[in-house]
Amino acid sequence: MRHKYLVEILSSLLILLFVYTAVNKIVGYSSFQTVLAQSPLIGSFAAVIAWFLPLVELGTASLLLFGTTRKAGFYAAASLLLVFTGYITYMLLFSPHLPCSCGGVLKFLSWQTHLLFNVFWILLAMLGLRLMGGMQPAKYQNRE
Repeated sequence: MRHKYLVEILSSLLILLFVYTAVNKIVGYSSFQTVLAQSPLIGSFAAVIAWFLPLVELGTASLLLFGTTRKAGFYAAASLLLVFTGYITYMLLFSPHLPCSCGGVLKFLSWQTHLLFNVFWILLAMLGLRLMGGMQPAKYQNRE
């Protein structure tokens, strides 16, 4: 029973993270796209990424919302965070110019701190997956 509540808390935290970041990207769309265009790694795809990424984040949050799709949501969250972390790692290692397209309070983090921030959230997503793996589907399903 405790696992169920912990899974609910973990998924709620990840939902808040992804909705928060998606809304910040949508509200500051032009600024977000401009900063993405400055990236040496993904700059040529800035226009596509600027609208696609918030949709993926909102989709991930949606998967985490329901018990029947939550496991897929944890996988999506961990995967998305791993991609972000890989991007940050690449930028730290190989780019002299580090444009930040983060919104809200995240824009105040250094790239190194943002890397640790992402690792923390990856661990939460993996914990959610681990806890869900130990549950029996019939016992866990929400009554939606």
